[in-house]
Order: sequence, then structure tokens, then C-alpha cells
Amino acid sequence: MPSDALGEVNRGLEVVEFACGIAQLQKGELSENVSTEVDSYSLRQPLGVVAGITPFNFPAMVPMWMYPIAIACGNTFILKPSERDPSAANFCAQLLRDAGLPPGVFNVVHGDKVAVDRLLEHPDVAAVSFVGSTPIARYIYETGTRHGKRVQALGGAKNHMIVLPDADMDLAADAAVGAGYGSAGERCMAISMLVAVGAAADKLIPKILERIGKMKTGPGSDPASEMGPLITRAHRDKVAGYVDAGVKDGAALLADGRGLKVAGHEDGFFLGPCLFDQVKPEMSIYQDEIFGPVLGITRVDTYDQAIALVNTNMYANGVALFTNDGGAARKFQHEVEVGMVGINVPIPVPMSYYSFGGWKASLFGDLHMYGTDGVRFYTRTKVVTSRWPDPRFRGVDLGFPQNR
Repeated sequence: MPSDALGEVNRGLEVVEFACGIAQLQKGELSENVSTEVDSYSLRQPLGVVAGITPFNFPAMVPMWMYPIAIACGNTFILKPSERDPSAANFCAQLLRDAGLPPGVFNVVHGDKVAVDRLLEHPDVAAVSFVGSTPIARYIYETGTRHGKRVQALGGAKNHMIVLPDADMDLAADAAVGAGYGSAGERCMAISMLVAVGAAADKLIPKILERIGKMKTGPGSDPASEMGPLITRAHRDKVAGYVDAGVKDGAALLADGRGLKVAGHEDGFFLGPCLFDQVKPEMSIYQDEIFGPVLGITRVDTYDQAIALVNTNMYANGVALFTNDGGAARKFQHEVEVGMVGINVPIPVPMSYYSFGGWKASLFGDLHMYGTDGVRFYTRTKVVTSRWPDPRFRGVDLGFPQNR
């Protein structure tokens, strides 16, 4: 959708702006006279050649989480974009060339697993950044590290939105619909499970259904469209299969988008918004990352039950809490075991000067994307201990160096 595209470019440009001030974060440290006439200081130096492997859903923004910081830190960058929408990478490469970036600093390589494996194995590639599904993230991490590379591999998600009974239900309904169905649910930060505590579900469901009923699904070329098609026919069918499974498993399907037909685009990969109630943790629609416009509601009696659902989930990318109770919110932000947390914010994507990344099966590696973690990832520290020749300190000393 045009609004999605504009939003992703703007968020990517925020990382470019952050990278323009990178010198402040590349400064080392100096300690004078750590021993007699001896100084010690550290330097942050680039790794060399680094690579990024990026997904289809944000073909401009996700690479911009990587290469502005990598290049500003002094590295050269190889981008392997998704083969499903490769043109954005080519366009960005042309813009960088037109802006005067020297040849070879930013490079685009197209391909599939063969290209990915070559980057993971190549001795000249020092580090690899990745965003995609958890199985592939695990493969990227294990293969890259086995070949001696530094790797940050961001995986899948099953983001929960907990709604307490005291929450502003109109605000929560707006947030659930926007975060659940925006980009047709094809976001790693999409809300896919709504956990309603106590009486929250009965208040919230009518408001969500009202908003779904007004949504227009159609092609991105139509300015009136609010939700577009899925990326491929195979993926549309896979998502519809999850809806079939949810019905079979006994969840209550309150909104069914499987029969949607868009006039003039009958062969398009469209699926209307789907909403389930009474979703249980053992169901596939709860356990799996669906990556489509399917929002599930799980009912629990207490806050403790809600946070237990989040903390026992294998994914830990993003989470949101909707409440008017400041004490509950503060308790939640400390107790929840998730990398990115929103308080009355449904999609808590950090600004460029913080870092993006989850925990558990949502991240393989020690450092998150962009922000200060990005600077640490694309540089390595060198510590220098320096003494200039002085006749007073001649002679062999076989003892362990001491500060004196």
C-alpha cells in the first residue's frame, strides 16, 4: 500500500540520519599513565566486507537498518534482497551511486539459497545480518558462525497484545485492527494474538468487528484500499489453510475473509481480515507465525495468566499492554520477557537511536539491529598499550606486567 511504502522509507531514512552522526559513537577511550609513562587506549575499527540478507515485506526499510551504519563505520556492504521484490535494492544502489558513493562500497547480489550460502561461506565476508523466519534465521546463524563470521539473525514472531479490563477499549480496538491487519499482517511486528483479561474481550470484540466491517481490501493502486493482497498465491493459500485449521480445532471464527473477491482482480492474492475468538494455546493458529491478516483472541482471567502466556512462548519479538493503570504497566515492562515492549503502543518499533530486536527464537546472536548495537556489530575493538622509548626503562623483565 502507498502509505506502507511511504512509512517504511521514512523509518529507513531515520537510520540514515542516525548514521550521519556515527562519529560520536565510534570514539574509543584513553587512559593516561596506566603504568609509568604507559598509556592505554581503544579504537573501534571496521570489519571489512559485511553482508545483509533481507525479506520481502519491507524491501527498502530493512536493508536501511543495516547498510547506512555498516558503511558509516567504514565497511563495504553486500545486499542480498528477497527474490520476490528485488527492484527496491537496485533503486537504492543507483541512488547511492548518483550521490557519489565509490564503486564497490555498496553491492547488490540477487539469487536464492545458492547466493545466501556463498555469502555465508565466503572467507572475505566478515559479518552477516539477516531478517526473516526463525528456521532460516537459525540456519543463517549456525552456518555463518561455523565459518567464523559475526552474525545477527532476526527470526519470526508471535506478538501478543494484552488488554486489561481498565483499558481504553476504543484505543485498544483501533490498535488491534491497525497492528493486526496493516500490511495484510505481513509484518514481523504485527499483532497476531490479543490476550483479553477478565471482561475485556466482551467489550473489545464488538468494537473490532465494527472496524473490520468498514475496512476496504483491494489493490494498492486504488487510493481507497486499506489492506492489499498477500505476497504470492502460495502464501495466500497457506494463510487460508491456517484459518481452516483454526475452525477445525474449535476456535470461533467471527470474521471470515476467505471468500473475499475484489472486483476486477478476481485472480489476485487477496484474503480479507479474519478474526478468531476462543483461541487456545495448543492450536496451530496460536503457536505458528501465520504472517497474514489473521487475528486471534485468547481469554484469560488474570494478569498473571496473560503474562505467563507471553513468557512461555518460543517467540519474544514484540509485545504490547493496553491499560490505564500505571502500576500495572510498570510491573509489566519489568516482568515481560520480550525484546520490544509497547505500553498503549501496539507496534513498539524503536527509533533509530535505540536498537531493534527480540529475544529467544526471535533473535540469534548477541546484538540487535541499528542504534548503538549496530555500531558494535559492524566494528571491533582494538586496545593499544603504548610506551615511547625512555632510557630509564631499559632491560629485560620476565615478570608479569604490573601497573607501577
